[in-house]
Amino acid sequence: MDLTPQQAMRAAVAVPGVPRDEDGPVFREPWEARAFAMALALHEAGVFTWKEWAETLGAQIKRAQAEGDPDTGETYYRHWLATLETLVAAKGVATSDLLHRYRDAWDHAADRTPHGAPIELRAEDFGR
Repeated sequence: MDLTPQQAMRAAVAVPGVPRDEDGPVFREPWEARAFAMALALHEAGVFTWKEWAETLGAQIKRAQAEGDPDTGETYYRHWLATLETLVAAKGVATSDLLHRYRDAWDHAADRTPHGAPIELRAEDFGR
């Protein structure tokens, strides 16, 4: 999904704590931008409200802090991704089992992919 700057800024303003500058949200890694875009697309499709998102993200961050996350900001998008997985499962978009199956398949595919090459999922990645 390609985000317009206006969409990204609206989301960054709607959800407290999103790392941003005057132009909108900022990302340190490409996967962070993809996770942000997926959440925005699901919000715009009506899967959840920003209030639901913020409450779930806040609970995720508190849980992580209780488990020792130093809350330096470096793990913010890991919490974002965990929130995305939680809401996708809670709203019936995909089950937790399916999400874990795909995450494991991506891990397997990444393990066999040379550094710098595109990661491609294959049927055998799901067989582990």
